[in-house]
Amino acid sequence: MAKKDQEQQIDEQEILEEEKAQDFAGENPEKVQEDSKQEDETNPLDELKKQLADKDDALLRAQAEIQNIQTRNAREMANVRKYDGQKLATAILPVVDNLERALAVDAGDDEKVAQVHKGVQITLKTLKAALTENGIVEVGQVGDDFDPQTMQGVQTVPAEGELKADQVASVLQKGYTLQDRVIRPAMVAVAQ
Repeated sequence: MAKKDQEQQIDEQEILEEEKAQDFAGENPEKVQEDSKQEDETNPLDELKKQLADKDDALLRAQAEIQNIQTRNAREMANVRKYDGQKLATAILPVVDNLERALAVDAGDDEKVAQVHKGVQITLKTLKAALTENGIVEVGQVGDDFDPQTMQGVQTVPAEGELKADQVASVLQKGYTLQDRVIRPAMVAVAQ
């Protein structure tokens, strides 16, 4: 009987060792099911926490994106208001140039021509006042320092008299700015 007990103990040890080996290799389905039940018990809570964290992150990102869109939109609207008259000003500037050219012609002694000349002067004055009221400023006067941001140097002339190097010697076409933006650069001759 002792021999039978010994064989039974050896058999039980072999079975236990085989089960351990199967557990280790993942071949024991009953043990795997027990482990998965334990994972299922803790996994839903972890999964829900992860989903909540993901949703919180998505919400924060969406709120940040909305804030960025609002800021960008406000900046664009401010620029639209600030530079509102640019297209109209660009269209009117040649009219100002033509009126100034008309005034450059000598009226002579004819009274009717003098009246037309006077009318052109008043029209030009009114037009320039309207431009100034809307933030459009003339740039590029004779004697100003040459500024490549607002002026375009088309030729150079020798510095004579009171003019120093890199100053505007003559203005070929007046330039204009709207607020801080150049609408049309002044075309100038620069003293060297």
